Amino acid sequence: MEKVKSGEGITRRVETQVTKKSAFYEFMESIIVAVLLAVVIRIFIIQPFFIPSGSMEPTLQVGDRIIVSKFNYHFWSPQRGDIIVFKYPLDPSRDFVKRLIAFGGETVTLKNSKLYINNQQVPEEYLPAGLCFNDFGPIIVPPGHYLALGDNRNNSDDSRVWGPLPQKYVVGKAILIYWPPQRIRLLTGK
Repeated sequence: MEKVKSGEGITRRVETQVTKKSAFYEFMESIIVAVLLAVVIRIFIIQPFFIPSGSMEPTLQVGDRIIVSKFNYHFWSPQRGDIIVFKYPLDPSRDFVKRLIAFGGETVTLKNSKLYINNQQVPEEYLPAGLCFNDFGPIIVPPGHYLALGDNRNNSDDSRVWGPLPQKYVVGKAILIYWPPQRIRLLTGK
């Protein structure tokens, strides 16, 4: 049996307490780093969104959950047909999701359920076959704005109602449906 001198027992207890405190501090440090990373990712890189309405059917269904890239448009220009999330112009505390249809300076007309930009018909393969919707325009999209429309043109509060979308209101590009599992897929512009 090993004899412990009186000072050695105290040293061992102190070392044990320091080890316990170190483990606690390491755990707390890991939690703080994880939370900070999550916040940075959500603010600057990607963010999940919930689809509450049928305005983008059939592309996005009520209840779908999507991932939106907030950094895409820092490196690449938006493209016609991109699905974008933006601050609703009439109430910027709300987020909307629609399809980017036209850019500043373009003239847009919806006639006989077809899209015309600068008097040229633009195919919209993403719309449901046989969809009929009201005529609209012509409207000239002002510089620094977009025209955004829902795919479900008969059930969409979009630029036909509230006007052109200021570019500064765009949050990002929808890139992925991640829920429900049977609908997981990448979202493409066209």
